[in-house]
Amino acid sequence: MRRSLEGEFALLCCALAAAAIALAVVFSVLLDSFVVGSALAFAATLLLALWSARRLLRPFNRSIAALADGVASFQDGDFSISIAADRDDELGVLVRHYNEAGSVLRRERQNLYQRELLLDTVMQSMPWALILTNAADRVIYSNIAARQLFNAGRKFEGHAFADVLARAPAPFRDAVARPQDGMFSVRRDEEGDVYFLTRESFTLNVQRHQLYLFKQLTRELNRQEVAIWKKVIRVISHELNNSLAPISSLAHSGRQLAQVPDAGARLDSALATIEERAAHLKSFIDGYARFAKLPVPRLEDVDWHAFVDALRQVTPFALGGTLPDTRGRFDPAQLQQVLINLLRNAHESGSPADAVTLVVSEELRGVRLEIVDRGPGMSPEVLEQALLPFYSTKQTGTGLGLTLCREIVEAHGGRLSLMNRTGGGLRVTIWLP
Repeated sequence: MRRSLEGEFALLCCALAAAAIALAVVFSVLLDSFVVGSALAFAATLLLALWSARRLLRPFNRSIAALADGVASFQDGDFSISIAADRDDELGVLVRHYNEAGSVLRRERQNLYQRELLLDTVMQSMPWALILTNAADRVIYSNIAARQLFNAGRKFEGHAFADVLARAPAPFRDAVARPQDGMFSVRRDEEGDVYFLTRESFTLNVQRHQLYLFKQLTRELNRQEVAIWKKVIRVISHELNNSLAPISSLAHSGRQLAQVPDAGARLDSALATIEERAAHLKSFIDGYARFAKLPVPRLEDVDWHAFVDALRQVTPFALGGTLPDTRGRFDPAQLQQVLINLLRNAHESGSPADAVTLVVSEELRGVRLEIVDRGPGMSPEVLEQALLPFYSTKQTGTGLGLTLCREIVEAHGGRLSLMNRTGGGLRVTIWLP
């Protein structure tokens, strides 16, 4: 039968009451005094009650103390303590529930450990550099790719992320400093790498955390370039066929018309069409030739005020801030070509004309030029591919504009990056040494 703490205490009270009555009767008869006998019986019953309560409560207290220690161990994350459940009362039921809860928590922790181990294995094997920082900007997690990228393969958990970035090339610091995700290039020695930074903020244990993911696009771009060259060969072949086929046909017709009297008007029309198709073909080929034969920049000292005034004569824009007094050193014709292309793109994006702004500011060891607009910006997919050769979202675009801009900037030893703006629009940043 299942016992009950309430029943045990009730039974003890009944037994003590019966013992008190019996002792009162015995002592009254022996001492021939009811008052003295009752007092002795009360004292004896009180001593018996204290002894019985102590015997009854001793295992109860031990179980309560064991439960208290077990709950304290739960708070410390230790679920290994179990309690012997040898009682058949309410306390025994509580002990058994405690043991079952501990067993469930041990299994959950083991499953969680296995999942964490699997997740850590996946993240450590990722080819992308992953860094997690806490609210104090301390690194609390990094994978192998991040350690190789920022710390020569060594762990840097516990370090301030700003200190880690201080040892990295400047483009990494610039990319992290901007609030938007985007692509940027890093030049090491004679080689350059392209990265795409993605970040995500979230709350963990009532603290804000920041997750940074640096995706190297260089290999992907190399694979894309192979596909792009195949595409450009198809485009050129298609364009050549579209022009050469009618030219050949019209030349044959012109030869026949030349033998027919009074066919001058028809012959002029055929020759005009041939001339128009030849001019179109020449313009098409010249566009690709300019990209393939980009000359080496001729660097010279340039006054920013005169340069910006000349640029404003070609395309309109608003000037943000003040121009540097220090003269820049670059090829003015090539940089003007870059800025004209970027400013026209900003106007063609649908941005209000007065929102297309050029900002020129001095930086340590260089100068930063920013072209900003309030158009729709770029989707993440377009942002990743915008600098690829021959990639264009325009129906009649050649896909060489932004690529040519990047080539010119990098030929100057600088870098070009694209970022979406908060509130809409695009920010194109050029850094020049």
